[in-house]
Amino acid sequence: MAKKSDSTETTATVTPEAGAEDAGSPETQAGQQTGQQVRVKIDDAGMHTNYANAFRTNVTAEEVIVDLGLNQVFMNRQAGQPADTAQPAGEIQFQITERLIMNYYTAKRLAITLSQIIRRYEDRFGDLKLNAADRVQSVTGTVEG
Repeated sequence: MAKKSDSTETTATVTPEAGAEDAGSPETQAGQQTGQQVRVKIDDAGMHTNYANAFRTNVTAEEVIVDLGLNQVFMNRQAGQPADTAQPAGEIQFQITERLIMNYYTAKRLAITLSQIIRRYEDRFGDLKLNAADRVQSVTGTVEG
């Protein structure tokens, strides 16, 4: 049985000045480099999907390093037990599952694209509050997000 191809083709015409709206797309990058119509083949056959709720960054003179993974919370005491100030209430473990290493040009395109995505989301659904305490809507404990 032949394996189904997982690649897709896209044709785009992009000039070097265009593409600010989607700075990170392969079509925009290729068009900016050539200034001509470009056919981009995207091969996602080897792609895998992971979920991340946390990240850590590091940099070198030539690269940006982003570690992605999961924050996992482990509580040390049962609910209702008195707090022992000598012991922490719990522990957060950051399990790194992926590491992205990219040059600064790619990192900038990614930052621009993510900023645009977040701006569109907030325009549609309202501001994202990063502090969990700010997301509490009422005293009854109803939490958004």
